[in-house]
Amino acid sequence: MKMITAALSIFRPVRFLVVAFTCALVLLSNAFPAFAIDSYQSKPTEGPTQLLDIQRKTDEAAKEPPQGLEEVEKESNEGLNEVQGAADINKQKRPENSQSATSVEDKAKSFLDKVTGK
Repeated sequence: MKMITAALSIFRPVRFLVVAFTCALVLLSNAFPAFAIDSYQSKPTEGPTQLLDIQRKTDEAAKEPPQGLEEVEKESNEGLNEVQGAADINKQKRPENSQSATSVEDKAKSFLDKVTGK
């Protein structure tokens, strides 16, 4: 029994270091979670103008009777769809601008080839 107590007393400083390291890790991971976001940060003034325009169109459409087929087709042909129009058309992925994109299947095959060494 004395042998176990002596062995545990030797590990007491190590145990303190492990506990201190764990506490520091928990503190830092909770205090700085925003460091994980390195992507594009939008400006507060970027979105409201487009949203206000869409809201204006929605309010106008709610006051009028339902549109006919010709009107819907005309507005739909102006952009991506009737509601969005051409807003953010360059940011969206379409077949025309994503010819060089790698599919998920190709990425998975590439990863598995790397893992298996082929």
